[in-house]
Amino acid sequence: MKRTSIKNTRINGEVQKELSRIISQEVKDPRIHPMTSVTQVIVTPDLKECKAYISVLGDEQAQTDTLEGLKSASGYIRRELARSINLRNTPEITFCMDQSIEYAINMSKKIDDVMNRQHDVREEEE
Repeated sequence: MKRTSIKNTRINGEVQKELSRIISQEVKDPRIHPMTSVTQVIVTPDLKECKAYISVLGDEQAQTDTLEGLKSASGYIRRELARSINLRNTPEITFCMDQSIEYAINMSKKIDDVMNRQHDVREEEE
């Protein structure tokens, strides 16, 4: 795995903060779910491309609608990003769905189920 420089890490954080602000406050597309958050941003070292991982608190339809809305508004989002962050190049943004939060919630429920079953078995033995 390639190590990212301190400068690139700082740029990733700044782009993530600005993307979150732009998506939540400035984009008016009704397809974008109000509970959309930018979980991670990875900008290439040459500042040409950017992968933005988003998480949507909602059902699968809300996730696909949000992704479509963000893809259609990517030109506007990129222009606003260029206005708010002074970079040599404004990266081309690719939006990806981040399933890690949903995965963590499902794993937590499974662990709770197993723990409850063990607790029930112990109570029956007594």
